[in-house]
Amino acid sequence: MKILAIDIGAGTQDIIFYNTERELENSIKLVLPSPPVIIVEMINKETQKGKNLYFDGTTMGGGKIKQAIANHIEKGYEVAMEEEAGKTIKDDLKIVEELGIEIIKNENNDFKGSLESQNYSNENQSHNSNQNKPTYHNKKYSNYSKITLKDIDIEQLSSTIAKYDLNFSFDEIAVAAQDHGFSDKMGDRDFRFEKIREKLSKPLKVEEFAFYGNVPDYFSRLKAIEKTLKGYNPIIMDSKFASVLGACNDSEVAKLNSFVVMDIGNGHTMAASIEDRKIQGVFEHHTSNLSPKKIEKLINKLILGTITHEEIHNDNGHGAHLINPISKLEKVVVTGPRRGIIEKTNLDYYNASPGGDVMMTGPIGLIKAVEYLKC
Repeated sequence: MKILAIDIGAGTQDIIFYNTERELENSIKLVLPSPPVIIVEMINKETQKGKNLYFDGTTMGGGKIKQAIANHIEKGYEVAMEEEAGKTIKDDLKIVEELGIEIIKNENNDFKGSLESQNYSNENQSHNSNQNKPTYHNKKYSNYSKITLKDIDIEQLSSTIAKYDLNFSFDEIAVAAQDHGFSDKMGDRDFRFEKIREKLSKPLKVEEFAFYGNVPDYFSRLKAIEKTLKGYNPIIMDSKFASVLGACNDSEVAKLNSFVVMDIGNGHTMAASIEDRKIQGVFEHHTSNLSPKKIEKLINKLILGTITHEEIHNDNGHGAHLINPISKLEKVVVTGPRRGIIEKTNLDYYNASPGGDVMMTGPIGLIKAVEYLKC
């Protein structure tokens, strides 16, 4: 079985193409700028050119994109977004409009497909604007540059890998990205942990956090990825849980029974206590709010079963959920780009590198989710 696994982070997208008939270490691996990073670069280039912007496509990760668009508007340029693209900024489109962005109803778009679209390829980023000039159906947008939003471009990615594997094809595809979820009844931090609590009503294997054809609509980003890959029957997973799962499948970690996995990312940190291969408790915080001393304190509380949702949430974190304490701490297993902070603690830690590559922790978690759900 051939599995294409893609973990879309804030800075990079980490990709592995794995053939189960070969050693994992011999897989094709790619670490590329993440789609949001590329989109931000495209927006900044158009700002420099003094162009108005029109966005179509799907909902994707929007933190840095939102700031780039805000900067574009502050420069005095106009921005229009189709509804699904607009949810990249905020699921509540009224808030998006309040930022000065024009929202275009997708179904009433009489100029859809009329603008020249830019995608991630170098060829299109450096295209000659005098070539393939578009025909505009609506003159209002004739001076707008069009950018298509999507978290995954499977055709382009397949084309890239096919340059190194002439017989490239895959049987299964799995994608991870972070999605807070959306509810008009509460903030995204509260809603994210409400859904984690619902799922984690009892100790669960990390694999159970993967979706197979059933991503709920309230996870708008993950749902958009699922729709983009319609026909491929993808496995979809939140990036944090994919990383926890990948770390659990490190050859040394596999020997442990009671431990904590920490994915220390650029934006967010998740810690999960594991015993008997099941999650017993979890907390998630903003990495910028974590000091070595605070990490030690929170990990010890997670182990003992005394951590509370309120103390994390009131500290501007996402929250915590606990089912059981764990019987002992054999090791704190760390992964993620900001994992170096653990070195300043007194915790007994281990740097996970499943398949011999720390950058592939998320993708290997996705591979394990595929094997669990489809094999």
